[in-house]
Amino acid sequence: MHSTKNDLPSKVRSKVAGILGDRLADATDVMLASKQAHWNVKGRTFFQLHELFDKINESAEEWVDLLAERIVQLGGTADGTVQATAKRTSMAPYPLEITRGEDHVEAMSNALASFGKKVRSAIDKTGKAGDADTADIFTEISRDVDKYLWFVEAHNQ
Repeated sequence: MHSTKNDLPSKVRSKVAGILGDRLADATDVMLASKQAHWNVKGRTFFQLHELFDKINESAEEWVDLLAERIVQLGGTADGTVQATAKRTSMAPYPLEITRGEDHVEAMSNALASFGKKVRSAIDKTGKAGDADTADIFTEISRDVDKYLWFVEAHNQ
């Protein structure tokens, strides 16, 4: 951990930075998966899904930035390379061979649901650790993830 005048105890900052780093890797994974879907979706609903997956990507970029900046604010180092993400992500691999809109809807809804669950867990963990600010960041991300999960799932309902 880097030196900072942030008044959160070092032990709290270190623990929270670890939780943030785990979710940073997952958010980066979701961001890249949404681009995979955006580039490769085909079918009758191509345009709608192409646009939706791009919007998910734009929001995921914001989640990544929020998480990375909070890590650094706490005195940690944000690991944002593809290599670091690949080592640390807890997300299931996004299928590379799919093209049908319905298959991307299923895969993206699975990714968003999984990420949302991990983010909600992080809200509890960071709140209990004593960092309400980070819990608030996770709450903001959770609302956004749930919104996009709703948008994606609506395509198969």
